[in-house]
Amino acid sequence: MSNEPHHTTAEPESEPLRVTRRTALRGAGLASLLAMGTGSARAQRTVLNADTHQSQKETTEPLPSWNDGQAKQAILTFVEAVTTPDSPDFVPPAERIATFDNDGTLWVERPVYAQLAFAIDRIRELAPQHPEWEDEQPFKAVLENDLETLAAASQSEVAELLAVTHAGITTDEFEAIVTDWLNTARHPRFDRRYTELAYQPMLELLSFLRANEFKTFIVSGGGVEFMRQMSEATYGIPPEQVVGSTGKTRYEVRDGEPVLVKLPEVDFVDDEAGKPIGIHKFIGRQPIAAFGNYVGDREMLEWTDAGDGPRLLLLVNHDDAEREYAYSMDEDLTGETSDESSQPFIDVAEEKGWVVASMKDDWEYVFPFEQAES
Repeated sequence: MSNEPHHTTAEPESEPLRVTRRTALRGAGLASLLAMGTGSARAQRTVLNADTHQSQKETTEPLPSWNDGQAKQAILTFVEAVTTPDSPDFVPPAERIATFDNDGTLWVERPVYAQLAFAIDRIRELAPQHPEWEDEQPFKAVLENDLETLAAASQSEVAELLAVTHAGITTDEFEAIVTDWLNTARHPRFDRRYTELAYQPMLELLSFLRANEFKTFIVSGGGVEFMRQMSEATYGIPPEQVVGSTGKTRYEVRDGEPVLVKLPEVDFVDDEAGKPIGIHKFIGRQPIAAFGNYVGDREMLEWTDAGDGPRLLLLVNHDDAEREYAYSMDEDLTGETSDESSQPFIDVAEEKGWVVASMKDDWEYVFPFEQAES
């Protein structure tokens, strides 16, 4: 299979584009044209139609917070190939599905997931009503401030924790609680609201894809009801395009009004192998682009890569301790790896030809406030 991106006419037997680091380098000429604003008419329209998550620089340059390099070139090469009508890799707009992990891919996930920080605050608030929690884990760990135990919690365990602690309230009541927390809680290191800690380069990427008629989805192990309260305002992704772990609910009529009541049970865990299942179940189309940052995203990227036609697979590598955090794609929140005998995920990604974006080298800015203060 040739790794050359196609821009004109293809031979009948030519195979679809798979954007790798090699094809990205060969697409450098296209990237230079786009950066100067002299690319195709389609590329110029992309810039002019971008939504509010893009920076002012993006009126003349797509993805301005991405440094020139293999990762940025891979994105531009892929988008040009699938959106140019006479390209053999052209993909109709209805099939341009891009899926994004949330924690660590779109916003900060250290020292703990935002949803875990929310759960901790809620347990402390509700503890006077539940004296039994003093002797039950993981509630005991929260009340004793045992961060090591809490940091070992997986996304699915956090979802279960929230299901148990919020049983009996309506979905509307839960949404109001989440919204209030997101408006007031501050990150312990950056002293900013969590919604201010979305990654500027990824916000630009989301906008760039949507301007090129992609439909962008979150596919995350986090609780779907938690993420839906912030996804549209933060990422421009509406709640119906968020796929996540879900708890069970029950229909009731309270005070003459129909409501949905949260039950103390997990319904679906959208993590690891659950991600492609969730995509199939709730989206109904196989993505042509998928983005993640850790080994739990492997199945989503593999399933996307297995589809017919052009594909873009990209992983964010957290290697910038100064501006954010530095940790491997295999570590949990405690710094432990899930399976020390297995091959490092970053090596797996590079062997498969997936794009690995270095936070340190590929991103000029990490957070929007850095750009505003520069």
